[in-house]
Amino acid sequence: MDSSTSLQVRVARKAAETPDICVFELRTLDGAALPAFDAGAHVDVHLPEGVVRQYSLCNAPDEAPQCYEIAVLRDARSRGGSVGMHALQEGQAITISAPRNHFPLAKGAPHHVLFAGGIGITPILAMAHTLAQQGASFELHYCTRSCATTAFQRRMTSSAFADRVFFHHDDGDAAQKLDAQTLLKSPVVEGAHLYVCGPSGFMEWILAAGRQAGWSEDRLHREYFAGAAIDTSDDGAFEVQIASTGAVITVPADQAVTTALATHGIEVATSCEQGVCGTCLVRVLDGTPDHRDMYLTDEERALNDQFTPCCSRARSARLVLEL
Repeated sequence: MDSSTSLQVRVARKAAETPDICVFELRTLDGAALPAFDAGAHVDVHLPEGVVRQYSLCNAPDEAPQCYEIAVLRDARSRGGSVGMHALQEGQAITISAPRNHFPLAKGAPHHVLFAGGIGITPILAMAHTLAQQGASFELHYCTRSCATTAFQRRMTSSAFADRVFFHHDDGDAAQKLDAQTLLKSPVVEGAHLYVCGPSGFMEWILAAGRQAGWSEDRLHREYFAGAAIDTSDDGAFEVQIASTGAVITVPADQAVTTALATHGIEVATSCEQGVCGTCLVRVLDGTPDHRDMYLTDEERALNDQFTPCCSRARSARLVLEL
């Protein structure tokens, strides 16, 4: 099923996993099967106030015909997503997209090292389920502030892969805290792959440790939940030209490309509006983008043939876009 397909589901179950994290079990309205998904996939959730947010599927993928499960942290800095999710009630109907996956497991890898920070456990948990079912070699390191804030701890400690899960709590003793540099420098299976999800600072720390230990970029996999903070004080205006019509539109210094386009009747599909999900990705035919997303790889950015107009801008005076 195409990921742009809309699905009508209901909140079959809502439960507190920790004081700040709720788990939602989603099922179809008529009891029909849901589309299958692979570990690492997410769905777009359309909330009643018009907000659209992406949430990773955290249950075992083989449960997909029956239900999808997502977990959401209530964030005091929320732009509407987490607050809207926590306001949902059991039985309430919502619209979601079909699953799509920008964070898949590497096929054929001899070993997988999974890192999760806080709510970043959601896609990592689905990966652990899949790898365990496949009989694959892996280990999971889960970092949280405390035992009380550790989602799915009971589920993992009672799972078939419990001996491959390592918990690291900020308020715990020094012996159990994660030493990423030592871990990744120690003998690891040749060709192992690393996966990380969580707060941006945590992810950059893990990725930096991997790079320092000599892990190649093609073996480092990540998924961001939010865009990085960017200093916009030096932003200036620039132009975008629509290749198909020749129309030239000025993008003011304080306005996103998507907003400028919308004021001229050109709608670009958006979702996260932070350069995380890739929904708005647009082809660049000429000019140099100022990439500010967390979606494209460094190699993809270097090509300068696509960008995310929800947050990225231009280094050149004009960008020519294929729209």
